[in-house]
Amino acid sequence: MQKIQEEIIEEFSGYEDWMDKYSYLIELGNELKPLDTKYKNDQNLIKGCQSRVWLVAEMNDGKIWFRGESDAIIVKGLLALLLRVVSGRTPKELLENELFFIDDIGLKQHLSPTRSNGLLAMIKQIRLFAVAYNRITE
Repeated sequence: MQKIQEEIIEEFSGYEDWMDKYSYLIELGNELKPLDTKYKNDQNLIKGCQSRVWLVAEMNDGKIWFRGESDAIIVKGLLALLLRVVSGRTPKELLENELFFIDDIGLKQHLSPTRSNGLLAMIKQIRLFAVAYNRITE
């Protein structure tokens, strides 16, 4: 997890200003594979996001694989970053590691309060999945 977060920090350090960083976030969001419409339901909708964000998790070979989508372009980019870091990890990895890249690339300082709340809601949901799957594997 740490290596991928360091790669993200390195990628963002190449951009001088936040307009370029937002453009990069949008680009990442556009690369996110669309979520099948059957998963876009209330059960997978993350509560606490102003925009609509759906998150699906599946356990396979001891690792959690996440897929998701958002109807907002910046949030979709944030989701793409998160999924890049957390997908394919064991529940234990997700529970024992911090997501330091968020602070290190300056996201907290440059997101609107509603986007920050949405980001926190996404992280909370990922951790809830990790807790649930960790109980199953114990």
